Amino acid sequence: MGVDLMKLRREFTSNGISRAELDDNPFVQFKIWMTQAIEAELTLPNAMSLATSDKEGVGIRTVLLKTFDEHGFVFFTNYNSKKARQLNNNPNAALLFPWLDLERQVKISGTVEKVSTLESIKYFSSRPKDSQLGAWASAQSSRLSSRQVLLSEFKAMKRKFDQGEVPLPDFWGGYRIVPTTIEFWQGRENRLHDRFVYTKSGNTWAISRLAP
Repeated sequence: MGVDLMKLRREFTSNGISRAELDDNPFVQFKIWMTQAIEAELTLPNAMSLATSDKEGVGIRTVLLKTFDEHGFVFFTNYNSKKARQLNNNPNAALLFPWLDLERQVKISGTVEKVSTLESIKYFSSRPKDSQLGAWASAQSSRLSSRQVLLSEFKAMKRKFDQGEVPLPDFWGGYRIVPTTIEFWQGRENRLHDRFVYTKSGNTWAISRLAP
């Protein structure tokens, strides 16, 4: 193809992380790293790859983390989308935060549940109106004959909800990834990276160092 990827190489130069530096609570540790990613002004530090699967195959895409706490990590989507169909068939998923400018990654895997309607309404009402209309206009993952079809539907939704607030669509809402493992990865020189994984055991978390 004429693109020599073999020569693309970057040495990781961070000081790494030690077990002593990690908080015993993975959610606290994640908050620390997320705060540092925001302060470093990374592009969309809340962007995460979401991997899903079912008997028909696997899927991966970028979604935005909108909230997190000790119950899990929440994103919002169309409940008729491919990702939603896969999650309905197999309520297990994985997340990846690729903070490469900080030579860091966070990997999360766990089970998936829908958030409450109240949580979905709260977030939906905080979105810009055009984003709300976009949720109504797009039958996510369905095939389109042209972009004009999508724009026409958007204009139709603008007319329909010209007055007053835009209601939450019954086909739109949030999912929560309830983690069973959370891994923190820090790049080190010679590819001898630091990896620590938190594994849920009952109500506690065990922490292990992994080989890079």
